[in-house]
Amino acid sequence: MTEGPEALPGCHLIALDTVGSTNEEARRLAEAGAADRTVVWAREQTAGRGRHGRSWASPPGNLYVSILLRPACPVAQAPQIGFAVGAAMADAIRALTGLPVALKWPNDLYLGGEKLSGILLESAGDVAGDTEWVVAGIGVNVAFRPDVPGAGCLNAAGAELQPSTLLESFVPRFFELLDVWSNEGFPPVRAAWEACALPLGSPLSVKLPGGTEAGGFAGIDETGNLLLDVAGNTVRVAVGDVFPLSTAATGA
Repeated sequence: MTEGPEALPGCHLIALDTVGSTNEEARRLAEAGAADRTVVWAREQTAGRGRHGRSWASPPGNLYVSILLRPACPVAQAPQIGFAVGAAMADAIRALTGLPVALKWPNDLYLGGEKLSGILLESAGDVAGDTEWVVAGIGVNVAFRPDVPGAGCLNAAGAELQPSTLLESFVPRFFELLDVWSNEGFPPVRAAWEACALPLGSPLSVKLPGGTEAGGFAGIDETGNLLLDVAGNTVRVAVGDVFPLSTAATGA
């Protein structure tokens, strides 16, 4: 077991040297009855994965963390938590490094056209449609950039940062925004996310089940759908792979 950051109040921290996947470990703990706000952090993953089951290189030097939550909400609202994760991480990186990182829908972090981070949200509900648990996993390229097109890392951008320092800054920001979401709903989380998002009008390409759509970023709606300006018409996107047109597509 590895040494954790200096202070992570309000949670139960499990710090590991190596794990297959922090999300898988958090899922296992969830199904075993672990408490709300259990944080699983590892220095290295041997079976890291991203969206759609993609494998992801996870050597020491980057941040790998998954947080087990037990929110009192319908399963349909659980994806909103991902926006709180993204906004809190973007704010933490900006505060620690001064770098102008920006969120790309739904929750990837970019800097200078390069992808730094992605989020994997998984959840389970009961027969009534209420959420039993949510696992919010996030990986941030701090010292190492994966060998894929379009990937970047914070240290290469000039940041002198340790994963434990980033974790220590991120977790309280996330829990604070999570409490706001629990008490006030999605609007303040939406505002926090949009404040860290790519500039309005940024050109995007969206891979949809029926083809590809291109347009300008126009924010997110009241439920978290992407708003895309296509020739003056607003298109709402609930599910799709989104890529800034100025960068190469990467795995999430």
